[in-house]
Amino acid sequence: MTKNVNLKSVAKGGLLDRRFFLKKGFVFSVAAMASDKLLAEAKKYRQPWMEKPGDSFSNYGQPSVFEKEAIRWTMANKAAAGNGVSWTPLQNLEGTLTPNGLHFERHHNGVPQIDPKIHQLFIHGEVKKSLVFDMDSLLRYPMVSRQCFIECGGNSNAGWRDEPIQTAVGYFHGMVSCSEWTGIPLKILLNEANITPRGKWVIVEGGDASIMNVSIPLEKIMDDCFLAIYQNGERIRPENGYPLRLIAPGWEGVVNVKWLRRLHLSNRPAMSRNETSKYTELLPSGKARQFTFVMEAKSLITNPSYGHQLDKTGFYQISGLAWSGRGKIVKVEVSVDGGKNWGETELQKPVLSKSFTRFRIPWHWTGEKALLKSRAIDETGCVQPEREKLIAERGKNGYFHYNAIVSWKISNKGEISHVYA
Repeated sequence: MTKNVNLKSVAKGGLLDRRFFLKKGFVFSVAAMASDKLLAEAKKYRQPWMEKPGDSFSNYGQPSVFEKEAIRWTMANKAAAGNGVSWTPLQNLEGTLTPNGLHFERHHNGVPQIDPKIHQLFIHGEVKKSLVFDMDSLLRYPMVSRQCFIECGGNSNAGWRDEPIQTAVGYFHGMVSCSEWTGIPLKILLNEANITPRGKWVIVEGGDASIMNVSIPLEKIMDDCFLAIYQNGERIRPENGYPLRLIAPGWEGVVNVKWLRRLHLSNRPAMSRNETSKYTELLPSGKARQFTFVMEAKSLITNPSYGHQLDKTGFYQISGLAWSGRGKIVKVEVSVDGGKNWGETELQKPVLSKSFTRFRIPWHWTGEKALLKSRAIDETGCVQPEREKLIAERGKNGYFHYNAIVSWKISNKGEISHVYA
């Protein structure tokens, strides 16, 4: 219920001041009663689990048995079971960090079970001193920790379809996750190897059965790339690259090579499969985009979204995620009338560069039809585009780097669907 609440909107459609829920006079309890009566009610409703000792300790914590919806949805290639993807259930999560067990996955030939006592990292090519490292030697180097997102270049690619897909937001946009990664700045090791003047590219190779490799400009490698050994405080799990993976903050997921085993310094890119036939897009002009590494400004409303239901009129909190491979998110705006009017959201602090940013804004739904959108703006001035603009610039022959504004239509019954608007 509400008490002495000013319902003046900052934008039409019921959007309110982004700090509305913090103001006095707002009450959202099921019921209000006197203190002595409240105590009596609390005693009356003692639960069975309060009557006996709980379970004992475990060696590794697991989610509650009642939390069965927050799982990854997986899809394997029928011809090759080890080739496939799993999506992060963004619609079931809050905050900005993705639990390790829910981080999205993309595998090209299964998950290798690598023995860290045997695994080695090789650095060679256009260097004056070739180097070999085992994991014990790498653990002696100084480390840094950084919170950043990793997004597959093919994330949200269903947006290129002519008809909007109807599925949970995480199963459409869930090939993106955010973790705190800890490891060694790559420039430390490359400076030790002493790069020759001809070294302009680094060909990065993984140690899985696909021996996947990609090429990264040396400038990016020396700027902010690092060798991650830990994820959210624990050693990286096998599906996310154990015992060693490359982190290239803000760049498409394919260059964040897992199970890292080799860095080859070269004067040119390798022109491998994942930078020629894949991750290359034909434009309306007939030219093709290649080496489009940076993931552009993007946002999406995760709650409410497809699969949720507005059961009654009144107050709701619109919440979602925004990120940009170019730096910090400086503003996220939300519209509930299809973009005619916009309200500025509250950004959860700290707002970090090339990391998830959680945004929230209160909304008073009157039971009328609504059309929800969000748009992100990063510190470089990059604004998340409408779908029509993105298609006009890129055409429909693409598959990668879809970052258009996402729209959720809410019926007068509170049902939610994905629409193009």
